[in-house]
Amino acid sequence: MIEKKTFSSRLVYGLILAVITVSALSCLLPLLYTLAVSLSSKSAVAAGKVAFVPVGFTFKYYQEIMKDAQFLNSFLISVKRVVLSTAISLTVLIMAAYPLAKSARQFPARNIILWLCIFCMMFSGGLIPWYMTMKRYGLINNIFGLAVSGGLPVFNLILFVNFFQSISKELEEAAIVDGAGPWRILVSIIVPVSKPIIATVALFTIVAQWNEFFHGYILSTNLSHYPLQSYIKQMVVQIDYSTVTEDQLKHLDNLSNTALNSAKIFISMIPVLLIYPFLQKYFVSGIMLGSVKE
Repeated sequence: MIEKKTFSSRLVYGLILAVITVSALSCLLPLLYTLAVSLSSKSAVAAGKVAFVPVGFTFKYYQEIMKDAQFLNSFLISVKRVVLSTAISLTVLIMAAYPLAKSARQFPARNIILWLCIFCMMFSGGLIPWYMTMKRYGLINNIFGLAVSGGLPVFNLILFVNFFQSISKELEEAAIVDGAGPWRILVSIIVPVSKPIIATVALFTIVAQWNEFFHGYILSTNLSHYPLQSYIKQMVVQIDYSTVTEDQLKHLDNLSNTALNSAKIFISMIPVLLIYPFLQKYFVSGIMLGSVKE
């Protein structure tokens, strides 16, 4: 049966579409502005002439960044960090969430462990004990230190637990009848049907690890071990002009800090912008199914 749309329903639909369009533009315009500034000349940026279209079009700020070997090294460190962190985090979360999704009768220590995790999420041990622990385990200037520096993300653990609890118990019962053990059930049944929550948590982890810079400062004692965001942030510090030649001073004078920083920001956003479309179809279903306990 085809329902005939009335004038009021069309009006409401038009208003909803307008609100969604404005919301989408509000997210897109800052990105376009950052790109326009990074492609504009120093004089145009200083005069405030740049809006959403480059003025005095130039690629010199991107060329300046790509000349820096340390920038490329930090980029690779961040890529390794994201890959390792996502793999380790998902493995630990899945293995921890599966038993915690069972009832207290099946796993008596379930409630105690969950409350301990929530308590640790709300009350951390502090920066100094965390640093001492990382140092004692030899994770300073170590890519694995950057990958595991965030510890166990309890919020993501809760999402996984709730999602696993929403999976039909009949699937596990049928597997048990066929002779499957806990590991076989987890690998062959639970993980394949959990693609939405896995993709959602993977996206959370990728974005968080890619944008994180503070741990890079704490866990790295020299520039060669900095991840990208830590390196980008330290590039803003003051330059020691006592060691700069006259030609370098002239070159620096032709660059705009605002435009250069915009180019750094835009480059750092590209990986996440490329990854998100592939995980988008799982995102909404994953966050909804993992957030509400039935």
